[in-house]
Amino acid sequence: MSGRPPGPELLLELTAHGTRRHALEEALRGAIRDGRLRAGSGLPSSRDLAAQLGLSRGTVTTVFEQLVAEGWLTARQGAGTRVAAGVVAADHEAATPAPAEGTYRFDLRPGRPDVGAFPRNAWTRAMRVALREAPADAFGFGDPRGRLELRTTLAAYLGRVRGMRVDPAQVVICSGYTQALGLLADVFAELGVGTVGMEDPSIGDHARLVATRLTVADIPVDDNGIRVDALIGSGAGAVVCTPAHQFPTGVAMTPQRRTALLDWADDRGGWIVEDDYDGEFRYDRHPTAALHPRGPARVIYAGSTSKTIGPAVRLGWIVCPPGLLDRLVAAKRRTHDWRTLDQLALARLIDTGAYDRHLRTARRGYRRRRDLLTAAVRNDLPHSVIRGLEAGLHAVLELPPGTTEAAARTALAAASVTTFGLTDLLRTDRHHYPPSLVLGYATPSARDYPTAVDTLTRTLAGLGR
Repeated sequence: MSGRPPGPELLLELTAHGTRRHALEEALRGAIRDGRLRAGSGLPSSRDLAAQLGLSRGTVTTVFEQLVAEGWLTARQGAGTRVAAGVVAADHEAATPAPAEGTYRFDLRPGRPDVGAFPRNAWTRAMRVALREAPADAFGFGDPRGRLELRTTLAAYLGRVRGMRVDPAQVVICSGYTQALGLLADVFAELGVGTVGMEDPSIGDHARLVATRLTVADIPVDDNGIRVDALIGSGAGAVVCTPAHQFPTGVAMTPQRRTALLDWADDRGGWIVEDDYDGEFRYDRHPTAALHPRGPARVIYAGSTSKTIGPAVRLGWIVCPPGLLDRLVAAKRRTHDWRTLDQLALARLIDTGAYDRHLRTARRGYRRRRDLLTAAVRNDLPHSVIRGLEAGLHAVLELPPGTTEAAARTALAAASVTTFGLTDLLRTDRHHYPPSLVLGYATPSARDYPTAVDTLTRTLAGLGR
C-alpha cells in the first residue's frame, strides 16, 4: 500500500459518445467553461484521476498533455496540474467584476465595527476552555434553541444590562441578526401576518429579506422614533424597529412613542421585533432600558455580537414570547445551524467578565473617534450639522448648503473615501431629509483614522468653494 496521500477528488461525468479520451477532454473543458473548475484550481494526479474514473493512467496523461498544449491547463514539476490562470468561465466573461473591499483607502461605511479590536486573547482563552471542558453531547446536534449554558448566561446578562427578565427556555441562539430576522419572517408567514412594518430609512438588506416572504410597509421615522400613526394606517400585523438607537437617524424612541407602540401591539394583536442596534455603545446619555420588559408577551427582542465582538463570530439571540416559541424553534431546527463551540466560548467570555472589559475598552475607543470626527466637522465644515452622536458607531452629516449627496460621494471616491448617502437607506420619501452622508467611524484602523477624517472634511469643504 502506497504511503502517498490521496489527491483531491474531482467529479466528472463522461459521455458514452466517442472514445474515453475524447469524453475526458470534453468533460474537463466543460468544467472549466462553466466555472466548476476555476483558474488556479489543482487537479488530481494522473494516477488518482485514472483510479477515480476507471480509466488507464496513459489515457489521463494524454488528455492532460493535450489540454496543456491548448492552454486550458498548466503543469509544472512539483506544482502538479492546474487550470490555467488566463482561462475565464464563459458565463462570467461579460460580468462586471464587483469592486474589491480594498478599493478605497478609507472605509467610512456605517454598520461596521473596528475588527482590529477583536479580543483575540480573550476569545482564544474562552475557546480553549470550551474545547477542553465541553461535555460529549456538545459535539452533537443538540437543542435547536442553542446550548443551555449560553442561554442561561444571556438571560442573566440581559437582565443586568438591558433591564429584562428572561427565562433561558425562551432564548433561541442564531447566527446573527440577519438569520434572526429571516426566521421571524418565516414564523410570521406561517401565522398569516401578511404585512410587516419596517422603519424608513433603515438597512435595505433587512427590508429586502422580509419582502421575500411578506409584504413590507415602509413606516416613516421622526425625531420621536417610528411613526405609530403610520403603522396603524398600514394594516401591518408586525413591525421591526430600533427603539434604543434608530439606524441611520440615531434617534431614541421617546417614552410616549414607546407607549403608543405597545398599545398598538395590544390592540392589534401585533408583534414588535426589537432590534437592539448598538445598544451597548452609549456616550452622552444614560442607558435606555429595552422595550421588551414593558410588553414581554408581544415584544420579540433580538441582538447579536456583530458590533460588539465582530462579524466573524456569527452569534445572535432572540428572546421569544411563549406564543411564538414552538414555531420559532421549529424554524431554527430546519436551518441545521448549531455553532456549539462558539456558543460555549461566548458564554465563557461573558461569565468571566472578559466581555464587559472588552466593551468598556471598545466604548472608550469609539468615543474618542466620535469626538475627533465632531471636532473636525466643527472646524472644517462650520455650515454642516452632525447628528446621532449620543450612541452607536455612526453619525449623520448634513452636507453644506448647495452640496448634493452625489457630488459629495463622487469627490470622496476620488479621494479614496467610501461611505453611504442617506438616500441610499431611504425607500420612499427621498425629499424629506436634507442631503446627508451616513458616516461609520469604527472601521478605519486607529493609525489611519485621523487621516481618514481629515480627508473627509477637507474634501467636502472643497466642494463649497
